[in-house]
Amino acid sequence: MSREDILDAAAKIIGENGYHATSMRDIAEAVQLQKGSLYHHVSSKQDILFELLEQALNLLITHLEKVADQNLAPEQKIRQAMRAYLEILTTNIELSSVLLLEHRSLKPEYQTAHITRRDDFESIWREIIQEGIDAGQFKTTDPAQVTRTLLGTLNWTITWFNPNGPLSPAEIADQSANVFLNGLLTCNE
Repeated sequence: MSREDILDAAAKIIGENGYHATSMRDIAEAVQLQKGSLYHHVSSKQDILFELLEQALNLLITHLEKVADQNLAPEQKIRQAMRAYLEILTTNIELSSVLLLEHRSLKPEYQTAHITRRDDFESIWREIIQEGIDAGQFKTTDPAQVTRTLLGTLNWTITWFNPNGPLSPAEIADQSANVFLNGLLTCNE
């Protein structure tokens, strides 16, 4: 039994049931360990939650940095970032659910480290948006607000996305990018 197996099982259970409805016993049973044996691998449910949040952010940051480092026009870069983000969210649905829905369950002693890493993630988006502003392609003056709005839209996809539905994550990202970049108006100002 590896720590990775435990974290995978914990992500699945917490992603499905929520942090507060998941016990260490549930996690131990999922990996066929006695509860006491589980503590040889992890020290607490809070440690598991924190590690899952870090794992999710590391995965997202790695993929988004690859997009951000590409030599693309700002519009294409934001489109590619949205595609990468939704692909990761929808192919790692349990881990994504933990990241997006359970971060508030962290105790204060874990919050600072998590918020710092989350801010690193958000800064990648802000930098992409700032590139568009600097290039004269995006007319916003507040990249932080635009980032929060964009992520708020994309994050909720995990609540309604159906892997057997008519649209792939890339198609959903493209449609969202069109609305986000072009708005709903049929003509420009």
